[in-house]
Amino acid sequence: MDQIFAPWRIEWVERDPEEKTIDGCPFCVLPEREEDRESRIVARSAHSFVILNNYPYNPGHVMVIPYRHAGEWGGLTDEELLDHARLKVATIDALDAALGPDGTNAGENLGGAAAGGSIDEHVHTHLVPRWSGDTNFMPVIGDTKVMVEALEDTYDRLHEAFASLPAARGADSPDDSDAVRLAFDG
Repeated sequence: MDQIFAPWRIEWVERDPEEKTIDGCPFCVLPEREEDRESRIVARSAHSFVILNNYPYNPGHVMVIPYRHAGEWGGLTDEELLDHARLKVATIDALDAALGPDGTNAGENLGGAAAGGSIDEHVHTHLVPRWSGDTNFMPVIGDTKVMVEALEDTYDRLHEAFASLPAARGADSPDDSDAVRLAFDG
């Protein structure tokens, strides 16, 4: 019998079945909530936000998502695209500071179910921290992935790393057009 330690799943097990789940696109609904921590949003910029993946491949698996609901990158403005790209850079910096990975995988599931995407109507980028040797016998032989850190702990580490970035502290870049301004709810 395979056993996996996943303490964050208790929220799902103990949920009220009568309580309505998210109505609509979760990437549109979650950033409108009052509490970023509850939604697992670790950082925000003018046009995009960073959220922890609820079903991560590795600790620190996040998604960088534009606020605007668009099913294709061509549906966003140049300003939104540039903001998204700059937030990806800031996110990689925060992942490096918080978790010290040896590398990061970046990916997009374009083309719906055929591409492996579960939310294909709202474009987003996955960033997955990777460590040398992080593929071990468990997923290869045991068909089991071991998560070494609870989502809440990863949230705290990553949120703190984002808060320490110059953009979050309000430091001006030599050219303000190159700045990514990050916002936090505390």
